[in-house]
Amino acid sequence: MPKGESRTQYKRQRNKDNKDRRPQAHAKYIRISDIKARIVLDQIKGKGIEEARALLLYNPREGARIALKVLNSAVANAENNLGLNPDDLYVETAYANRGSSHYSRWRLRARARGRANRIERKVSHISVILNERK
Repeated sequence: MPKGESRTQYKRQRNKDNKDRRPQAHAKYIRISDIKARIVLDQIKGKGIEEARALLLYNPREGARIALKVLNSAVANAENNLGLNPDDLYVETAYANRGSSHYSRWRLRARARGRANRIERKVSHISVILNERK
């Protein structure tokens, strides 16, 4: 830590220097199971933007519609915020994480002997990270 610089200033600068500069987009608290979303997202990893869009556009799964929106948002972020050419981009990573069960809706199902089980409506966070082909 340089002399005359506070710890907060040093950390702020360090975090700014180490920030990930890849174009990305996230959709949070989406009403779909993370397992179902991963099936669709695994198909587009490593693909070019146009090929990934075509795969998602003609995929009948519900997760494909949501993933297409996130992909289009990531491409728009790359164009407008970072000034990158969309023709040079590809999907580096795409993943879906399980959302908090606090935000999941749930209901009760009656079981034998006066008991009850939860029926959870799961939520997930979908992320798409792009990168430039070299």
